[in-house]
Amino acid sequence: MSNYVLELNNISKAFPGVQALDEVTIKVEAGKVHALMGENGAGKSTLMRCLFGIYSLDDGMIIIDGQQVRIHNTKDAINHGIAMIHQELQPILDRTVAENIFVGRYPILKIPFNGFGPISIVDHKRMNRETDEILETLGMEFKATDKLSTLTVSQMQSVEIAKAVSQNVKIVIMDEPTSSLTEYEVTLLFDIIKKLQKQGVAIIYISHKMEEILEISDDVTIMRDGKYVGTWPAKELTIDTIIKNMVGRELKERYPRRHNVPGEVIFEVNNLTSINPDSFKDVSFNLKRGEILGFGGLVGAQRTEMMEAIFGIRHIKEGTIRYLGEELHIKQPGDAIRKGIALLTEDRRGSGIFSVLSVSDNVAVSSLDKYLNLGFILSQGKINQLVEENIKKLSIKTPSNKTKIASLSGGNQQKVVLAKWLFSDVDILILDEPTRGIDVGAKQDIYHLMNELVAGGKSIIMISSELPEVLGMSDRILVMHNGMLKGELTGADMTSEKFMQLVVD
Repeated sequence: MSNYVLELNNISKAFPGVQALDEVTIKVEAGKVHALMGENGAGKSTLMRCLFGIYSLDDGMIIIDGQQVRIHNTKDAINHGIAMIHQELQPILDRTVAENIFVGRYPILKIPFNGFGPISIVDHKRMNRETDEILETLGMEFKATDKLSTLTVSQMQSVEIAKAVSQNVKIVIMDEPTSSLTEYEVTLLFDIIKKLQKQGVAIIYISHKMEEILEISDDVTIMRDGKYVGTWPAKELTIDTIIKNMVGRELKERYPRRHNVPGEVIFEVNNLTSINPDSFKDVSFNLKRGEILGFGGLVGAQRTEMMEAIFGIRHIKEGTIRYLGEELHIKQPGDAIRKGIALLTEDRRGSGIFSVLSVSDNVAVSSLDKYLNLGFILSQGKINQLVEENIKKLSIKTPSNKTKIASLSGGNQQKVVLAKWLFSDVDILILDEPTRGIDVGAKQDIYHLMNELVAGGKSIIMISSELPEVLGMSDRILVMHNGMLKGELTGADMTSEKFMQLVVD
């Protein structure tokens, strides 16, 4: 009898122009957290989609509890005890927790109807009772009858886990489960994972957060370029060995050094206050030429909301914005772009890309008016040339510039969004969580690009929830808390201790 609840043997999968998986073999034990790591484009998500029936594998074998199975669709996967919690949740916000957990398989109650035979209705009483039992078992504090719209992101994620448990799951796939969670919410998620382990459930855990992987995992499998690199007990690994195996080389510096010195002040924000009384208020700061200005703070600090107001997405009650001495009146994003200001949004998939369009269209979309012949005909040749230059410059992995951006990995999608603004030749880039959900190699590429941009005279405002990233990449750090600017860190004061002193009331 096999010791493994799941064996993926010699799995291969190809798409037009790319071999996504090349004879990958992974074995997962019951009751263990098995981390799956690799750079964006390494094949992790493709492998899991083959397991969950979203893709059909070209070759290889799936074995569950010692028996070979064939998974043609997601229903087959669920019937074999497999659940997948995706990075982008799709909750039904206007329905209750119970309705979300039992969607598509509601318990049915048959009742007589005026002598015409029974009619079928949803047995809400049973559904709510069974949901509350599952929630209590997992230590979740919300109720079956709570609307999804009243829950936090981490609680919505917990609902997905509860749904998996309700299906007598054997294997749960978690794809970047903590990318949008606070530190406290991560602790709650880890508690739930440990409870699942005690029930014998195997967890396949995909994450780019290496400290997190070493904390929660029993075993770690690393993939590179669609191939299996190896599997190790987590306790035998360090961050350095993980990075080396992921990228195939040593990365001597997680945060590459810059040698340029920021110049004169070019951008000023004075007494900026949101029209929303619960958002940012009375915020003033400046930005220098050739500077990376980091904005730190806990979730809810209103950093994103303030940057969206500067970019014209949100309204302000009062305050002024000046660029090169000129007062700007930004009512919409187009006004900001015309003044040379760009925003890379926090939600890449929701507001950063056009998922149905090609890589080329996504790169060129913000500056098409610059490439017109006779004022109304697009110069496709010039556009293609510049798109290809940006693809090469940012090392974007794509079969061609005509490939749909939705088929690219998260890190490569992020590079395309950056390429869009480079294509527009803006002077000030506001980068909101620029490396969220991408691997260490892609992070390095983005860090090097940021350094090149400021060395060339561009200026960057960076928001990041990863404190090491803020400390490692910023020339100065401004710390926000509850919508207010709490202080500035420079030089020797840029430490985690000084940072935490500012974010604690």
